[in-house]
Amino acid sequence: MVETTHTAGRWPSLYEPFRHLGTRLAEWVTPASDASTDKDAYHITLELPGVAEEDIALTAHDGVLRVTGEKKVEREEKGETWYFQERQFGSFQRSFRLPPDAEAREISAALKDGVLTVTIPKLAQTPSEATKIPVTKA
Repeated sequence: MVETTHTAGRWPSLYEPFRHLGTRLAEWVTPASDASTDKDAYHITLELPGVAEEDIALTAHDGVLRVTGEKKVEREEKGETWYFQERQFGSFQRSFRLPPDAEAREISAALKDGVLTVTIPKLAQTPSEATKIPVTKA
């Protein structure tokens, strides 16, 4: 229950009973993420509960991975003498700078149980051999 205060001659803001919704929607501006690495790839996971696969877009450009999307939630409840309907919509965007050894053309992503897992393969590194550089008389 949200408590409101009345001041002489003024009604509470119409927004007041819904103030808690603003907090929940604000969390979607920046979904929680984790990053890790192993010998072959970088891994980024983002928490996106309630977001459909078709509402997520990933792009890699100029060394930056950008994840954008939109959450759409609709809820409807009916009783014998009452009816409740609620809709929430919110866009989000996260950007990640890719390391120099990231293979941007091979990035893959999978969504499962509200968690998006992005895999960024590392460029294959060939062992370099020492090169002898001759010094000449100037």
